[in-house]
Amino acid sequence: MSVNNIKIFGVVVEGIKGKITLEKPMKSITWLRVGGSAAVFFQPSNASDLCKFLRLLPESVNILPIGVCSNLLVRDGGIPGVTIRLGRGFSDIDIDGSYITVGAAVLDSRIAEVSAQNSIDLSFLKTIPGSIGGAVKMNAGCYGTCLADVFVSCDIVTRAGYIKTLKRKDLSFSYRNSNLMDNSIVIKVTLKGQRGQPDMIQALMKENQQKRIKSQPVREKTGGSTFKNPVHPHKYTGRLMSAWELIDEANLRGKILGGAKVSELHSNFLINTGSAEANDFESLGELIQERVCLASGINLEWEIKKVGNRKQNIKETLPVSMDLKNAKKE
Repeated sequence: MSVNNIKIFGVVVEGIKGKITLEKPMKSITWLRVGGSAAVFFQPSNASDLCKFLRLLPESVNILPIGVCSNLLVRDGGIPGVTIRLGRGFSDIDIDGSYITVGAAVLDSRIAEVSAQNSIDLSFLKTIPGSIGGAVKMNAGCYGTCLADVFVSCDIVTRAGYIKTLKRKDLSFSYRNSNLMDNSIVIKVTLKGQRGQPDMIQALMKENQQKRIKSQPVREKTGGSTFKNPVHPHKYTGRLMSAWELIDEANLRGKILGGAKVSELHSNFLINTGSAEANDFESLGELIQERVCLASGINLEWEIKKVGNRKQNIKETLPVSMDLKNAKKE
């Protein structure tokens, strides 16, 4: 059910323009189509609305910023605290020469397209699923380019509810990672690309899309790359191998556990065969880690972000109350 002007976590949240939903089913919006409910799901109308909400919310309450959930595994026990998702109020796009400034809710593929139309080459973003806010957090990349290569700055809202600007040096980018705090919310990003001919950039994006369609299970229910590529060589051969090669070496391509399956097209992708629960994915991922470690001495690190409580954990009753007279079923 969706409500506003309610009491959550001991405080009355009033005057908020955005949408507050209690017990939001997450399996309907995650790309893996699994997971429990978010105890409190907040969609702010704009940056000032987000700041106001966070200032009202007790500091002891955990928050989880999410994007379009393309690389997210929500556990079956659901997400405690407050889950925050940005929407239309964070979708502006502005071009200035080689610079593009966008709201954090804008899809990576959309940024690539608009940039190409304005002679800016950010073509690598075309095949990265998700929105740009999440891409900053995980330093997303492909085809030899990552976000850190084009990043100029971003505006964030801190957990205390204040806007702060961060430069490239502030984020300490590394492979699929940054030091952006988990409870900071990216609201705006500025990138700088190389100048190029629009038709040539479009041709490159089309070529990369075709490569992706041929090599990845893009039409399946999947969360993208499951594990980061290792930075250490194979213990026994001395070779630096990618995650999919190590999974293949452990003979796990096509492996099924419950409703989760290792893709036969690309073994670093896990897919939902139709009946999976989040725990199936997590257990299959843990099996992969164990087998790969035994075969190679490599400890694969999750690239998919896991959030919430596992099914075997009993979710605690959260201090959420509301005026049922003002409630509307979503």
